[in-house]
Amino acid sequence: MPAADTVLTGARVRTLDPARPEAGAVALAGGLVVAVGHGSDVRDWRGPGTRVIDLGGATLTPGLTDAHSHPVWGIEMSTGADLTAVRDLDQLRAALRAAPRTGGWVLGWGLDHNAFGGRPVHRDLIEDSLGGAPAFLRLYDGHSALAGGPALAAAGITGPRAFAQRSEIVCDADGAPTGHLIEHAAMALVGALAPTPPPAERRARLVELLSAMAATGLTGAHVMDLGDGDVPALLSTVEYEGHLPLRLRLAPWCMPGADEDTLAELIGLQGQRGRHWQVGGVKLFMDGSVEGGTAWLQHADCHGQGTEAFWPDPEAYSRAVRLLDAAGVRTATHAIGDAAVRHVLDTVASLGPRARMRHRIEHIETVPDDQLARFAEIGVIASMQPPHTAYTRADHTDEWSKRLGDERAGRAWRCRDLRDAGAVLALGSDWPIAHHDARQVLATALRPRGAASGGRALTGLMALEGMTSHAALAAGEEAVAGRIAPGLRADLTAFTVDPVTAGPDELAQAPVRLTVSGGRITHGEP
Repeated sequence: MPAADTVLTGARVRTLDPARPEAGAVALAGGLVVAVGHGSDVRDWRGPGTRVIDLGGATLTPGLTDAHSHPVWGIEMSTGADLTAVRDLDQLRAALRAAPRTGGWVLGWGLDHNAFGGRPVHRDLIEDSLGGAPAFLRLYDGHSALAGGPALAAAGITGPRAFAQRSEIVCDADGAPTGHLIEHAAMALVGALAPTPPPAERRARLVELLSAMAATGLTGAHVMDLGDGDVPALLSTVEYEGHLPLRLRLAPWCMPGADEDTLAELIGLQGQRGRHWQVGGVKLFMDGSVEGGTAWLQHADCHGQGTEAFWPDPEAYSRAVRLLDAAGVRTATHAIGDAAVRHVLDTVASLGPRARMRHRIEHIETVPDDQLARFAEIGVIASMQPPHTAYTRADHTDEWSKRLGDERAGRAWRCRDLRDAGAVLALGSDWPIAHHDARQVLATALRPRGAASGGRALTGLMALEGMTSHAALAAGEEAVAGRIAPGLRADLTAFTVDPVTAGPDELAQAPVRLTVSGGRITHGEP
């Protein structure tokens, strides 16, 4: 019997494996779990070179996976001033006056729509704080931005434009651009001109970020983009120089207008991999964001917006999903509004039983009662991000709730309702839209915030499953991950508290004792 690389003892092991729900020790070798039991069960796996770690009563679980994140593209998205703490226009102007100039630009990210106090997003509100510098400020939702006058001029934006996807250059009554850019195609006109980190800095920031994520217990992430196309080379370079602290599964985007050649390229990317990353799946968009007026709703929002899909021809989306499914490619579709969710469910239902558990819907911010049971019936995975609720308010005075109205805002982030309806529910952060701290994801699932605070919370076990066993199901990796059992990946998280029984406040602040990804310790014991 070969000796284990590492033996973990002195723990309460929550395996999430029905065959053996609890244990006290785990042995690891070659990146896999090789034994699960108690101290005496793994004694024979010890050899002269085996590292034995006593976890001192910590609770050991399957490694946490963030089921929706943007750690690579997010390096660019989070360049510049961190505006996540800005709550009003005075704070915004002060932050912009103090912001560093990056290549002569003022860049910012994480700006809450609520900071404008109900006023339309307009460059006139910030120009006096910029000293004439071009500015590009990303709003928190990742689907809209505010550009200053010099930045608009540099991009040649003088009025409205037509796009192949649902995007808008917002203009005033005279046809002049306000600086508010809604959705990817419009944002890219200015974003492509803004300074970006050089390659060496990008690599260093990525490793730093992934290490910080590992310190919160994360062992992996489902990455919902493939960035600008050079991400495989970036990740390969990081692995050439060292190791990725997290296991990454990346899903390139499929945007409106994708033809058969584009779809064939996306299919061809599947399975491209390194030691600790791989391309797996395709990300699509059925709508945008509530605050930007681009969530696809059954009935218009309070501004008369939200009645159109991100794909101008929704049936073209369905054709793309059918082609991808026929090629064996899993899909993840961004769908926030009730009409968007319904269309994705209808599309997957049309694929028949073979499509069960192969397709997922991301975000699902508001969904009516009659759609809840369909997730389990059709076999569509729900992927949700509890920290998003922090951008809303319980009294519905926030921009998200005001746009939807009380009835739809009262159906906010129905994680527990979906679980009770039998759905597989994967949980994530959507970093940099919300903080990447996995403990915050779990804690907010236990105590929803804002507009979701009136709904029912997940249990501790449900929340843990959302970042372990259900996350594995969402990636089609349930045979190799999401549980602690012999032969499965050695991805493990050790908490100083029991995440199943701890309260949300305790869990949110609890130190992580140890994080292991692929058998390598990425946080904790050296």
